[in-house]
Amino acid sequence: MLSEFALYSDRLFMAAVSVYVLAMVLHGAEYAVQRSAKAVLVGAGGPALDTRSDGPRPDAPAGRSRAERFGRMGVSLVVLGAVLHAASIVLRGLAAQRWPLGNMYEFTSAICLAAIVAWLVMLRRSPAARPVGLFVLLPVVILLFLGGTVLYAPAAPVMPALQSYWLVVHVTTVSIASGLLMVPGVASLLFLLRRSGRLADFADRLPSADALDRLAYRITIVAFPLYTFAIMAGAIWAEAAWGRFWGWDPKETVAFVAWVIYAAYLHARATAGWRNGPAAWVNVAGFAAIVFNFFFINMVVSGLHSYAGLG
Repeated sequence: MLSEFALYSDRLFMAAVSVYVLAMVLHGAEYAVQRSAKAVLVGAGGPALDTRSDGPRPDAPAGRSRAERFGRMGVSLVVLGAVLHAASIVLRGLAAQRWPLGNMYEFTSAICLAAIVAWLVMLRRSPAARPVGLFVLLPVVILLFLGGTVLYAPAAPVMPALQSYWLVVHVTTVSIASGLLMVPGVASLLFLLRRSGRLADFADRLPSADALDRLAYRITIVAFPLYTFAIMAGAIWAEAAWGRFWGWDPKETVAFVAWVIYAAYLHARATAGWRNGPAAWVNVAGFAAIVFNFFFINMVVSGLHSYAGLG
């Protein structure tokens, strides 16, 4: 029975990745059709579409209805993928008979699911942000591909050092926080592209710069307290396991650096003169620190966390 759970978990994981890829293709088609619609309209001597507002214009060309269909189908597939993804994680836990966050494969899967759920929740609040879905799905698909190939590990019990309820508390919260922070990282990158005026033909179908800035800020203010709690829970677990709350292990150090950067972002976001471009650069730096901690520190640098490959 346990082997069957593991098999079905792997199949659901592959199915979820396939659905996400198809959803990304549909979002890409939506993006391309919107750009083509603008090019056709302007080339015919008609008025250019207004890309500064967050919502569709009532006088939008007929091509937008086609883009709308592609976008809605893409979102529906993302929801389906999220259901399959969540089911694969549940079955993984049943197969391993433990909390399904015991290795890099499982950690990657959980981070990506958190990012997808955060994106769907934000999309429900701000439907006009749907064109960003293509760029949210891209890193998710890449991470899941790496998770299912390079990082894959068979379902098995974890070593005694990880058999603690703090695994559930610390690793779950850091996974959720990291997944949430992926979305504002992407939004801030797109915000900087939108404000720069470069690649105008590519960027003009994105939501307005202000909408992207709000998207990044709203998710970060939710993720930052979770990330703070995850670091505190990790320190408590470290005291129980290693006899000290903090030892400046490489994983701990980079996690703290990322925390400082995100604290600086939230401060900069509320500071006059930093609210736009400079604050977004700080947010991108925080996202870069999360990625660096996930890949380089977990997989290259030797430390107390190396045996687990976990946060």
